[in-house]
Amino acid sequence: MSFFLVFLAIVLAAGLAWFAVGVARGRRPADAAVLEGLEEPDSSLAPVLLPEHPRPEDVDRVRFSLAFRGYRMDQVDEVLERLRDRISVQAALIEALTNQVNASREPRD
Repeated sequence: MSFFLVFLAIVLAAGLAWFAVGVARGRRPADAAVLEGLEEPDSSLAPVLLPEHPRPEDVDRVRFSLAFRGYRMDQVDEVLERLRDRISVQAALIEALTNQVNASREPRD
């Protein structure tokens, strides 16, 4: 029983010392950081996003800034939106040109 009390006293003293050193250095306890959330890391590389009218080689050059859990979602979303818009414009153009070619091939009476 006395061994347990000595062990408990040592653990409590170490915990108090660790907390005092953290407070003396101006650090918050670990629980405060968890409650506030983690800060966004600074990116060391500038993002390379798509231009207004992307070409296939522009997609090869796309680079996203790193975030805490991977890439920055806002940059990825922006690139995907531009690609979606560009693909829809090209799909509409292909459909219009296909209809025009088909109309010109039909025999006229």
